[in-house]
Amino acid sequence: MKLRFSILAAASALACTIGTAQADVVVLNFEGINATYPSTDYAAIGSFYNGGTSSQGTSGVNYGVEFTDNALAICLNTPDNYCSNTSRGGVAPGSELGGLFWLNGPETYMNYAAGFENGFSFNYAAPNTPGSVSVYDGLNGTGNLLATLDLGLTPSTCGSEYSAAYCPFVAAGVNFAGVAKSISFAGTANYIVFDDVTFGSAIPGVPEPSTYALFGLGLLGLAYTARRRSRG
Repeated sequence: MKLRFSILAAASALACTIGTAQADVVVLNFEGINATYPSTDYAAIGSFYNGGTSSQGTSGVNYGVEFTDNALAICLNTPDNYCSNTSRGGVAPGSELGGLFWLNGPETYMNYAAGFENGFSFNYAAPNTPGSVSVYDGLNGTGNLLATLDLGLTPSTCGSEYSAAYCPFVAAGVNFAGVAKSISFAGTANYIVFDDVTFGSAIPGVPEPSTYALFGLGLLGLAYTARRRSRG
């Protein structure tokens, strides 16, 4: 009997976790910002994630997130589609066509006026020069510095079919206290690329809802089996 109640409690807790994860964690995968794929005509991200459009007129989900003028969406290579020197190497389905980079200045900023808490993470590629990411509680890198993450060099080991030295990407993240409202992505222009920018978690990306659902069904199945055994 105790086993059955424990499993049911776990399933209930999982349902709460799903709701919290979906409500609190936001992932930007930079897909669909460039109007066509593949293309070397990189779009300025601008208000793509803020209810507006990119410089190419495309729009995405309104997360209340806006990027400064030099933030661009780079086109990522897939087999037989070459548009840059960067690729996810076939390991990021659904996030393999676009990423974040810039071509001028030492950094680019991302503003999240509503603020977010707990953690920040992303995947990145930087095989030639290192970079850094800083979290602030004011817009455009102002206010208090909540966290800084130094980014080391990444490997360049993807297969020749991707024709990309910037591949694969490496995960990085940081936890912090306070409410963050802006992020500085820093490094040498055109020498570092980011993807799967995640707010609310120190691990980039979150499991798909279907993964949670399957796990939840498994727990309920165990609960049903335990109940039948207890009656026998």
